[in-house]
Amino acid sequence: MKPEDIRKPEKKVAVREEVLYSVLILVFGIVMGFIAKMLDTGDLGELPSFLGMIDIVNFLGRFAIWIFIGVCISIYSISAGRAAVNVFLFFAGMVGAYYIYSFFVAGFFPKSYAMMWIALVFVTPLLGAVCWYAKGEGLIATAISGVILGVLFAQAVLLFQGVRIAFIPELIVWIIAVIILRREPREFALEMVLSVAVAAMYQLVFPFWG
Repeated sequence: MKPEDIRKPEKKVAVREEVLYSVLILVFGIVMGFIAKMLDTGDLGELPSFLGMIDIVNFLGRFAIWIFIGVCISIYSISAGRAAVNVFLFFAGMVGAYYIYSFFVAGFFPKSYAMMWIALVFVTPLLGAVCWYAKGEGLIATAISGVILGVLFAQAVLLFQGVRIAFIPELIVWIIAVIILRREPREFALEMVLSVAVAAMYQLVFPFWG
C-alpha cells in the first residue's frame, strides 16, 4: 500500500503561503513557550478566576495540550512533509522559548528535563508526518487516530486505580480530539476500542498516575 492510498496530499499552494503558514506556526510556538514559562514563574501576575478553575498553570506543564496542538498542526497541514516541518517548527519554537526564558530571565535551567524535551523536538518531524495520515482512510489511518486518542485518553482518565477522571482539562482535550478525528461508525468503534487498549498500555508503562 502506498501512502497516497491512505491520504492524498491536498492541492499544492503557493510557496509564499506555505512559508507564511510555517512562520506563523513558529511564532505561535515561541509565544506558547514564553506563556508557559511565565505562568510557571508567576510573571504574568494574578490570573482571571476562570483560568485558575481550569488549573491553566499545571495544564500547560503536562503533555496532553502539547500533543493535541501538535496533532492539530499535523492533520491540517497540506501533506505529510509539510506536517513534519510545521510540527518541528512549533515544538522547536516552544521549547526554545521556554528554556531561553528559564535561563536568562528566571535564572533556572533544569538540564536533564531540558535535554528530554530537546530530544523530543528532534523526533517530532517523524511523529508529525505519521499523525498526518490519521485523517486518511482505511485501517492504517484508523489505527493511527486510535493511538493518538489512546495517548490523550491516558492523560485524562485513570484506569487502574478505580476508573476515574484524572484531569478535567485533559478530558476536554480528549473529547475535542475525538470530534476532530471522528470517522464513520464502524471505523469509529474500532478507533475507540484501540484507544482504550493504548491508554491501558500507556499507563502500565508509565505507572505514575494516581
